[in-house]
Amino acid sequence: MKKHTLSALLIAALMSGSTLSFAQAKWPAITQQTKPWTRWWWMGSAVNDKDLTRLMEQYQKAGLGGVEITPIYGVKGEEKQFINFLSPKWMDALTHTLKEADRLGMGVDMAQASGWPFGGPWVTSADACKYVAYKTYNLKEGDKLKEAVTYTQEPLMRIIGEKIDIKKLVEPITKNPNLQLHAFDQVRFEKPLPLQALMAYSDKGQSLDLTTKVDAKGNLNWTAPAGSWTLYAVFEGWHGKMVERAGPGGEGDVIDHFSKKATQNYLARFDQAFKGYNLKSLRAFFNDSYEVDDANGESNWTPAMFEEFKKRRGYDLEANLPALFGKDSEDKNKRVLSDYRETISELLLENYTKTWSEWAKGKGKIIRNQAHGSPANILDLYAITDIPEIEGTDILRIKFASSAANVTGKKLTSSESATWDNEHFLSKLSDIKKDMDLFMLGGVNHTFYHGTNYSPQSAKWPGWLFYAAVHFNPNNSFWTDFSKLNQYVARSQSFLQAGKPNNDVLVYLPIYDSFTRKGKVLLQHFDGIDHGFKGLPVEKHAEKLWEKGYGFDFISDKQLLGVTAANKALQTGGNTYQTVFVPEAQYMPLATFQQLVKLAEAGANVVFAGSLPEDVPGLSSLDSRRATFKQAVSGLKFTDAGKGVQKATVGKGAFWVGKDADEVLASAGIKRESLVDNGLQFVRRSHAKGHYYFMANWGDKAVDGWVPIQTAAQSVALYDPMTEKLGMASVRTNNGVNEVYLQLAPGESCVLETFTNLVNGPAYTYAKPVGSKQDIKGTWDVSFISGGPTLPAKKQTEKLGSWTDLGGDDVKKFSGTADYTISFPMPDGNAEGWLLDLGKVAESAKIMLNGKEVGTLLGPTYQIFIPKSQFKGTNTLSVKVSNSMANRISDMDRNKEIWKKFYNINMSPRLKENRGDDGNFTAEKWDTKDSGLLGPVTLTPATTSAKAQ
Repeated sequence: MKKHTLSALLIAALMSGSTLSFAQAKWPAITQQTKPWTRWWWMGSAVNDKDLTRLMEQYQKAGLGGVEITPIYGVKGEEKQFINFLSPKWMDALTHTLKEADRLGMGVDMAQASGWPFGGPWVTSADACKYVAYKTYNLKEGDKLKEAVTYTQEPLMRIIGEKIDIKKLVEPITKNPNLQLHAFDQVRFEKPLPLQALMAYSDKGQSLDLTTKVDAKGNLNWTAPAGSWTLYAVFEGWHGKMVERAGPGGEGDVIDHFSKKATQNYLARFDQAFKGYNLKSLRAFFNDSYEVDDANGESNWTPAMFEEFKKRRGYDLEANLPALFGKDSEDKNKRVLSDYRETISELLLENYTKTWSEWAKGKGKIIRNQAHGSPANILDLYAITDIPEIEGTDILRIKFASSAANVTGKKLTSSESATWDNEHFLSKLSDIKKDMDLFMLGGVNHTFYHGTNYSPQSAKWPGWLFYAAVHFNPNNSFWTDFSKLNQYVARSQSFLQAGKPNNDVLVYLPIYDSFTRKGKVLLQHFDGIDHGFKGLPVEKHAEKLWEKGYGFDFISDKQLLGVTAANKALQTGGNTYQTVFVPEAQYMPLATFQQLVKLAEAGANVVFAGSLPEDVPGLSSLDSRRATFKQAVSGLKFTDAGKGVQKATVGKGAFWVGKDADEVLASAGIKRESLVDNGLQFVRRSHAKGHYYFMANWGDKAVDGWVPIQTAAQSVALYDPMTEKLGMASVRTNNGVNEVYLQLAPGESCVLETFTNLVNGPAYTYAKPVGSKQDIKGTWDVSFISGGPTLPAKKQTEKLGSWTDLGGDDVKKFSGTADYTISFPMPDGNAEGWLLDLGKVAESAKIMLNGKEVGTLLGPTYQIFIPKSQFKGTNTLSVKVSNSMANRISDMDRNKEIWKKFYNINMSPRLKENRGDDGNFTAEKWDTKDSGLLGPVTLTPATTSAKAQ
């Protein structure tokens, strides 16, 4: 085993005449863009200039880089303050916000609906989302259809707020009073639906278009000729989906996302509203996910469907209605269904996403878009988006947005972060840090918290709140230490926004395998791997690639056609990859397979798990496409490459096929990052002189040792974005693999900056215990310094524990910050310093020793090294601990204090056990939550060294 330390490498470099750079590890600049932003809920848009300014100053002071304005439902009792969305008064509030943001150095984005999805009172029935309905009729030779070809839409109403009889409503829904009170989610009025087509199919394979033979009353003027005939009547229905969580002036129908005209008409309302206003400082328009189909039935039709289908697929959908509705042969059903879904995907891409993007660019703006949940290849939707945005806690879901950004060369991927981290009022800053780490590991580098409520100064605690957690508001008791989390995110993102993504593998997304799968409804909705690809081989292969430490991005058929190859390297979006990995795709378009052959001929390695694709999708020109595909496959000559892997030389490159993804990738020369075997997770980027690694340890065990990295690195700078400690790390080579010495407790993370040349500078110091723990003993003074409902009197205790056990009801219902202070002598030993360990803390802690700030700890590990120079003969330790909002809220709920006074969805619970009799969230049954410094607090003598021990 060959091992070389940094000092040996330095000597070797000097003797060989290699260049030795003298530099210092340095944090990138913190900018408005590297800081985290937040979604800013304007409840009822009941805002005023004074409170807008006050709150933005608080946000800026806490370290937020910007806000995304999302107008939303209102607060009961504040109706006189409501401002209609896009009204002149609302525009005045927007321009005031932009002016104040300029003054404070903050950014502003704007959601382009009051709620979501896109929709509002100006959306007409012609532009509203649609669905398809059908009826069948059976006739024999000589028969005439006796019943009318009609379809009456059944009435349907889904309401979030106060119930009302649908018979009392008028159409359109926006003409009804009390829209905030009722909060309509979906409304369908009883009425006849327009006929789209009437087709007749015989048992001999004939098809006839009878649409023009139906009169205005639905009577069919036609006599069945020879044979048995099945008639399919297709009708266009109004889906009835309303804008969710809409605020005043934003209630109404959701648009038809498949219609370009509907999108253009929707955006024209903004053209009108924006006239005469200075929106120069507005950065982006935002769409908060598709979510049309979280309703009764799905939106799956548009008036131009038949025309669009024929133009795109090359044949008539009307002639294949039995296959569309699953009544033909199994193979034909799959092919027509796949073609239909592909058409819907393209319409959503072109008529909505692209149209919206072009409109925004015409105003000098960009778009942020949550494409997940759409019935489309969301990689392509994200590719048109300037800043793709994701939400959720599944790493593969997160990677869909970042993959599209990376593959198309976009700098930023954003996230809706910590939407439902925990139940209301229970989320800790350490929980949120874990969420932030997960997003960053998934390739996100521009986080948005979900969210922050505008709440006027006059509102009683806890103020105005949105129904989802977490509550990133100044009223939250964790706000005292929120700036520490924001500093951490900003420091991390300053690296993750620099350089370029550095993943090796492009994972082909087998969308047609999903398009061909029959479901309970016509469409598939894609939300990462879990929704749309669940159970397909791509799921297990992607999970394994992540677990084994392969850096990868998903890529679509459309995006793959733009990839180029030079020798073994693949280029797309200005980024370089080593291979395309195809995860047991059954169906693949001929053009895609031909592109893979072309890339291999230019020198690329193309890796197939399991086997090559079996067939082409779709129905049009099937025989000719299939024959060309089969010919291309048969031209490949495979030989045994060992370990169950087969190889076929293709031009300068090769196709590799193997059952095990790890084995076949290794055979093709693709290296994994084995650091994951140490319990670490990572994301990697490249810069001009090396690489950046963001690493996190969310395992149960501390990492204290040598960690391998699969990149060339003669020197490595090490950064702790939480403590802001930095320096040149200890590095060595071990059997040709570069290794870095790391110390990461559970929940901790770091950034590595590697250099291909030797770099000298101040060293990163590692702390090593050299003695036993020493308890800090004595009497702790506990002073309650901020919070409520009242500040408890000062307490004293010799035994640490929850402050709720210190006596009296006031401490049991207190949420806020308490200062724990104790005096103690110089600790024993002659160490270089001591590791201060606070033990258990509920929830975050700011530490001061002898009047000097030591650091802020968010958890889950509450440990920090303090050098000997900061200690005295007699020392004063101050630990300011902030707990959660839980105890104060549960006391309010037990006392029936009214704080849940919101229209629409009035504080829904995350967990069913926290649902009250009224269906709303309640904390009245909660036990008192531990709060404060629970300890034990100890000091452990430690030595520091610039070299690993």
